[in-house]
Amino acid sequence: MFYWLGRFICRVVLLLRRMKVSGGENIPRQGGLLVVSNHVSYWDPVAVGSALKRKVHFMAKAELFAIPAFGTIITWCEAFPISRGGTDQKAVRTALQFLKQGEVVGIFPEGTRSHTSELLDPHLGVAMLAVHGNAAVLPVAVIGTRGFLGRVNVVIGRPLNFSKPKTKSDLKEKYRAISLQIMDEISGLMGDKER
Repeated sequence: MFYWLGRFICRVVLLLRRMKVSGGENIPRQGGLLVVSNHVSYWDPVAVGSALKRKVHFMAKAELFAIPAFGTIITWCEAFPISRGGTDQKAVRTALQFLKQGEVVGIFPEGTRSHTSELLDPHLGVAMLAVHGNAAVLPVAVIGTRGFLGRVNVVIGRPLNFSKPKTKSDLKEKYRAISLQIMDEISGLMGDKER
């Protein structure tokens, strides 16, 4: 219940920012979905979550859950923590469980906010979730969230599907190629708008 109330409030705030959503027809209505987006601002999960018509379980850095009040709010919004600096197996298992239950998981493959709006190198975890989650991958570009004023654009791409590699040889390189392909899709959605 709190998720939907929070989403309503966020949508009202984003209406004041004249949020525009493009590509909404690309959102699968059911089934597991891994939403991947660029990340330049704390507003990005708000914009992405408001643009989608489905509940999104965002993966968020563990430090945010320790902030009084804010940690409670993002927990109520059904975000889950990830410890940065290595592979957080618990966060990966949580994400895979949501995906296999037909839920939506939102992640920012760069692992942190870009302070220049240029895309950063992705972490390989996005590819691991894309391959093992048995879910479509939905690339999303968020533009205009850096400041508090101005228009916010959310551009939703077509879903991507990745199959498990047939062999385990060179698995890291395969994950790297998938991660880069996902980031290329996001880059294409960003176009030449506000970067």
